[in-house]
This record gives sequence, C-alpha cells and structure tokens, in this order.
Amino acid sequence: MAKLTTEELLEQFAGLTLVELSEFVKAFEEKFDVTAAAPVAVAGAGGGAAAEEVEEKDSFDVVLEAAGDKKIQVIKVVRELTSLGLGEAKAVVDGAPKAVLEGANKEAADKAKDALEAAGATVTVK
Repeated sequence: MAKLTTEELLEQFAGLTLVELSEFVKAFEEKFDVTAAAPVAVAGAGGGAAAEEVEEKDSFDVVLEAAGDKKIQVIKVVRELTSLGLGEAKAVVDGAPKAVLEGANKEAADKAKDALEAAGATVTVK
C-alpha cells in the first residue's frame, strides 16, 4: 500500500462529518496513547513571579434541552448536524436534555445552536 501524502490525508479528513472526525481522533489517541489537545500557553510574569497558565476552552458540547413545539423540525436539524438516522435522531430529541454534539469547536457549536434554535429548540452550549 502506498503511503499517503499530507495533502491526500487532509483531503480524506475534509470529507468526514464532525462526528466521524471526533471518532477518528478518539481512536487515534487510544492507538498511539497520545492526546490531540492543543498545548496550553504559559505566560511568565516579570520580577520572578510564578508563571500563570492560561487555558481557553476549545471544545464545546451542544445540549438539546427541549424540542419545543416544532419537534419534527428539530429532528431534521439533529439529523443534519449528526448524520444520525431518523430513529436515532428522534431518540435524541425525545431524550432531551441530551447532547447533540460533543467536543465540537466554537464555530461548529455556535452554528449547531443557531440551527436548533431556529427550528424552535431550547439549546445550551457547555
């Protein structure tokens, strides 16, 4: 089997959904016993003061709190966001409060929240 170039690998990842990419990262971390989290920036204060860690949240969970009165529309949005089947998406909506996306970046979490709220759902981002 020929070794894939970095560009070819990036093209493959570009075709994955957020859920598939998240599953890949978890499997990669387990297989190689590593963490894919970004390194935390450390800022040192002058005058010999102790360095202070600055950590910015980069992983968000989008939680469906309630479907509202447009349950079918909310199920459609959950299916679009997660690529779940109809029965699985309905189970997520019926099981509210339930996480729709886990470990998403800020942009994806905000888009998911906006889409779910537009469909009439009550959503929180943690």
